[in-house]
Amino acid sequence: MSGSGTNLQALIDACADPAYGARVVAVGADRDDIEGLARAERAGIPTFVAKVGDYSSRGYWDRALADKVAAFEPDLVVLAGFMKLVGEKFLDRFGGLTVNTHPALSPSFPGMRGPAEALEYGVKVTGATLFVVDAGVDTGAIVAQTVVPVEDDDDVESLHERIKVAERAMLVESVGRMAREGFTVVGRRVRLGGRTSIE
Repeated sequence: MSGSGTNLQALIDACADPAYGARVVAVGADRDDIEGLARAERAGIPTFVAKVGDYSSRGYWDRALADKVAAFEPDLVVLAGFMKLVGEKFLDRFGGLTVNTHPALSPSFPGMRGPAEALEYGVKVTGATLFVVDAGVDTGAIVAQTVVPVEDDDDVESLHERIKVAERAMLVESVGRMAREGFTVVGRRVRLGGRTSIE
């Protein structure tokens, strides 16, 4: 994660109910001293930090990140709030098992400015997407989407805040279902249910 960890907190809270079917085994970040790490520590969850600047290349960082994640043997990696692109070494190990969120209805408005670009374009609805991470920017197979109306008086901040609320609910519901029911990824289609497989 890269920031305040509100998505993480929503997942931690959901995992407190055994019926949710998942637990957070570790929390990683790309920088020190962020609220997300503090949230994990308060919940008794192991943490780690992998800063790009601590490695001589982005490739070495990517490999080290994959090693740190692998040490906890996760069934699913959630990058929600993690603002760095993972690379080939990470995807070699966790491709198809890694999800992230994007504050727009993919494939529209990829990248860092989704809510602003939605407003600039004049769309009437936008939202959030949960997707399986691939080598592109917000281009992976879609797991779930949630719609948020654009109000006439919205600015980027008010729209983004409403998107984040909807995104958290979608993330918690979808991760729980993925953990409880399994999922399959076939090409660009993600189906919940069945034994987890990637084809």
